Amino acid sequence: MNIQIFGKTKCFDTKKAERYFKERGIKYQYIDMKEKGMSKGEMNTVCQAVGGLDKLLDDKCRDKDALALIRYIAEEDRTEKLLENQQVIRTPIVRNGKKATIGYCPDIWKGWE
Repeated sequence: MNIQIFGKTKCFDTKKAERYFKERGIKYQYIDMKEKGMSKGEMNTVCQAVGGLDKLLDDKCRDKDALALIRYIAEEDRTEKLLENQQVIRTPIVRNGKKATIGYCPDIWKGWE
C-alpha cells in the first residue's frame, strides 16, 4: 500500500485519518494542503476515483467567493481555478494508488488493507 493523506493541520477529520493508519501500523505520507497542495495529475486521479470535481468542493469552507466562482465558471476552466484555490477542497483526501476517498472513511480503508 502507498497511502497519501492530503489534509490541513487544523482539520479534525485529517487527524482522525492519520490516527487510523498509525494505530494499524500502516505507513503513510502526509501532505499539508496549505504548504504544498495537490498537483494537476494528483487532482485528476482523485477526481476520477471519487466521481468528479464537485465531490471535492467543501460547502463549509470559509472562502465562499472562490467556491462560488469554481462552481459556476465554464467546465474547462474549473480544474485550473481549483488548483489556484485549494482552500475550498474538502479534507482529508486519502489516496492509495488509483483509489481515493474524501473525508473520514474507515469502512473503505479496511478494504484496502
